[in-house]
Amino acid sequence: MSSIVALIPARAGSKGVPHKNIKPLGGRPLIEWSIKACLKSRLIDRVIVSTDSPEYAELAIKLGAEAPFLRPAEISADRSTDYDFIVHALDWLAANGGEPQHVVHIRPTTPYRDPALVDQAINAFRSEPRATALRSVHEMSESAYKTFEIAPAGQLKRLGSDSTALDAANNARQQFPATYQANGYVDVLSSRFIRSNGLIHGDWVMPFITPTVIEVDTIDDFVHLEFLLDRNRAFFDKLFA
Repeated sequence: MSSIVALIPARAGSKGVPHKNIKPLGGRPLIEWSIKACLKSRLIDRVIVSTDSPEYAELAIKLGAEAPFLRPAEISADRSTDYDFIVHALDWLAANGGEPQHVVHIRPTTPYRDPALVDQAINAFRSEPRATALRSVHEMSESAYKTFEIAPAGQLKRLGSDSTALDAANNARQQFPATYQANGYVDVLSSRFIRSNGLIHGDWVMPFITPTVIEVDTIDDFVHLEFLLDRNRAFFDKLFA
C-alpha cells in the first residue's frame, strides 16, 4: 500500500477555457506541469489523475501518471465538490490494494510548482499532530480588511462589518492584518480524517505559505503565464530538463 498518493483532478468540462487541462503552456499540456512536479517529488508514491475523459486518461498515462478509473459523470459537473472526487478515489484505492495514509491534492490550474516545496508541505503536515489538513496559501497583495461589500441599501460597506463608514479603509496597508488566499499549489489531506468526519479539511487546517502564484481560469491567464515563462524558464527547466 502506498502511504502518499497525489490526486490530480482533470475533468473535461471546463467552460471558461474549453479543454483547459490539456491546453498547451510552454509547449506542454497544462496537466503535464502538475504530473511532472509530482513525479519529481521524493515523497509521493503514486500519481493518479482523476478524470471523466478517456482522452485525458490516455494522455495522463503517456505522461507518466496513472489513470486507473474514470470519474462518474455525476461527480464531474460544474458544481461537483473536491470531497466527491477525493472520496471516489479513496474508495477505488481501498478496493484495489488499500487507501493511502495521505492524499496530496494537486490542482493542474496552478502549473508553476516546485517539487521541493511539495515535499516540504508533506513533511510539515506530518510534523503537526493537531492538523486536520494542510492548505497552501499566499499573502494577498491587499489585505481583505481593506475590501468592501455592497450593503442591501446599495452603498459600500466594510467587508464582514455592518459599517458603511469607509475612511478607515484608506489607512496604510501596514495597519491591517495580513490576509491569505488559497492558491492550489499543494494541499495535504489525511485519509483517516476524511473517513472519520466526512470532510476533507476540518477545523485545524495548517497554512503552508508559498510564493505568490497565478491560477489558470481564463485565456488571459495563459497569456500571462506564457509571458512569465519567456522571462524566466526556471520552473520549466526544473520540471522538464
